[in-house]
Amino acid sequence: MASGPRQLLGPDFRLGFLFVSPMIVLVLALVAYPFCYAIYLSLTHKLVGLPPIFVGLENYIRLAEDGFFHRAVWNSFLFTSASVGFKLVFGMLMALVLASAIRWRSFWTGVLLIPWVAPTVVSALNFLWIFDGSLGVLNYLVVRVFKILPQGVGWLSEPGTAMASVIAVNIWRGFPFFGISFLAGMKAIPGEMYEAASVDGANAWQRFRHVTLPSLKNIVIIVTLLSTIWTFNDFQIIYILTKGGPGGTTMVMPVLTYETAFGAQRLGEAIAVALYLLPPLGLSIMVLAKYMRKGRKR
Repeated sequence: MASGPRQLLGPDFRLGFLFVSPMIVLVLALVAYPFCYAIYLSLTHKLVGLPPIFVGLENYIRLAEDGFFHRAVWNSFLFTSASVGFKLVFGMLMALVLASAIRWRSFWTGVLLIPWVAPTVVSALNFLWIFDGSLGVLNYLVVRVFKILPQGVGWLSEPGTAMASVIAVNIWRGFPFFGISFLAGMKAIPGEMYEAASVDGANAWQRFRHVTLPSLKNIVIIVTLLSTIWTFNDFQIIYILTKGGPGGTTMVMPVLTYETAFGAQRLGEAIAVALYLLPPLGLSIMVLAKYMRKGRKR
């Protein structure tokens, strides 16, 4: 007797579909429909409070020719690459220190996790005070205590220091995530591998290079990709500290999207700005999913 599709799926395929259908409806209602409607609005001249007027690809063409948008794209990649690179280095150093035999290791682990667990808004407001040009702690230290500079610096109001300042805040907030992830990976490395490397005459750097790094390869890739996605979409830190200023020096695409939508009230163009983020983020998600599947097969 030939087996049909229903027999291959089993007698309970209807019941299985019944269980899955609420999730399908939920995904369609909360993800698919808003996403498709956003694509439609990006093809319209939509002002807040007014009906949309279909204009095709006009918003995308205008953005492609807009120098301010080009600067926001460059700032986004600069902000993301610099932040993620330093977080990777500092996170690895944090993991190596905490994995060694230091006193009060649990205490230092908790202290180093504070930037990660603290609310982003609270951290940003604290740094807004630290970087203040007249009453900030940083200027007090570099001018009066250590006497490195003759006068205070407007860390967030000068083009030469604004981007470096917001990158520093993002690094401070994000490197504990790298550190605790790498530390968990190091705990899973068998001690026999280090003992065998020591017997072969490997020094500390060689053990790190040939034992630790290869064992942490998948974790490094996954954590870096996750942090890249989060950092590229970071809005709170830059908006609270600089709002994209001075003169667009720190304007990144999430802040530009917000300002275009709620400042200029051009909702259609703002959605087009946001959709420009899809190709790089989609590629990152594809790479992340590939390595996560590869890790499960092992």
